[in-house]
Amino acid sequence: MSKKFKILSIDGGGIKGIFPIKLLMLLESELKNRNDGKTKIYQHFNLITGTSTGGIIALALSLGIPAQEIYNMYLDNAKSIFGNKRRLIFGQIFNSSHDRKFLENLVREKFKSINNGIDPCLKDCKTDVCIPIYDLVKGNPSVLKTPYHKSLKRDLHIPAYQAAMATSAAPTYFDPYTSSYTDFNGIHQDFSNKVDGGVMANNPTLVGFIEAIKAFKVDISNLEILSIGTGYKRFTDNSTQKYKSWFTRIIGNKKQWGLHYWMFKNNRKRLIELFMQSQAQLVANYISLMHKGIDKSEEQNPNFVYDRIDVLLNEENNIEMDESDINTIKNFAELASIDYQENRTNILQNHFY
Repeated sequence: MSKKFKILSIDGGGIKGIFPIKLLMLLESELKNRNDGKTKIYQHFNLITGTSTGGIIALALSLGIPAQEIYNMYLDNAKSIFGNKRRLIFGQIFNSSHDRKFLENLVREKFKSINNGIDPCLKDCKTDVCIPIYDLVKGNPSVLKTPYHKSLKRDLHIPAYQAAMATSAAPTYFDPYTSSYTDFNGIHQDFSNKVDGGVMANNPTLVGFIEAIKAFKVDISNLEILSIGTGYKRFTDNSTQKYKSWFTRIIGNKKQWGLHYWMFKNNRKRLIELFMQSQAQLVANYISLMHKGIDKSEEQNPNFVYDRIDVLLNEENNIEMDESDINTIKNFAELASIDYQENRTNILQNHFY
């Protein structure tokens, strides 16, 4: 029997990353009593891919940081990361919603804590990773990778915290990320104007899938993929008639789908959410098609092992990507506990045994 190649994929979604990390925390708690010493998530996967908040989590896990610590990092610092949002009208027209400095320092110190106080680089990851970003300088999507192929020499020097900041620089939420570093040859390298990978790969499962087949030369039948989302919802306006404007009441109930709805109404950036969610769903659909065939015609004999964990949200349990209220975030995380109980046996059997 050929050895299985295991991929963990984690979607983007800002503070909604509390969902996948809570689920992974619960999974990791099950690993503590293993006799083989594989007590951490990264020890069970050949490749971890993550975008945006999923990229931060992917990098943290790959460096060996316990899932519980990552969960606490999100929960304890949400207020400091997202709690000082700039005013909608005047503050966000010419600026992003949030300043990144606190998040950057937080992630950098957390990553250094697992590496003897030294900034770990991508080459220091304990399992291979691929992290989608968008490069504004070159005008194209890019994937930051550990050197898992002889041709991959570009990214191994990059500090892990800078990779994390690049993939999580969501447009309108944070400015594009710009920094620099000194590579292993002592050469100064610019790392400028990088944007959240969620603009093209919010669900990075397909990225991991292709890397496994092309870079690792894995046969599709030997793939085992665990893909975790951050929730999705339907973009409909459920406002009742009494809350509509007097003008709308006069002219009728026709939907107003303008800029106000997509970017400002109820202080939600629906347009950004829609782009990222639709990409994530498209990838999930295509991976499902490759997994079980068209119309699930190969369901009895799937082509590889694949589990997608995600949750449909409604007006009551949905939160914004930059939510900062701790109780609201905890309630959202509780959705992961529910999903975990429903999928626990299947996930453990398929990906951890």
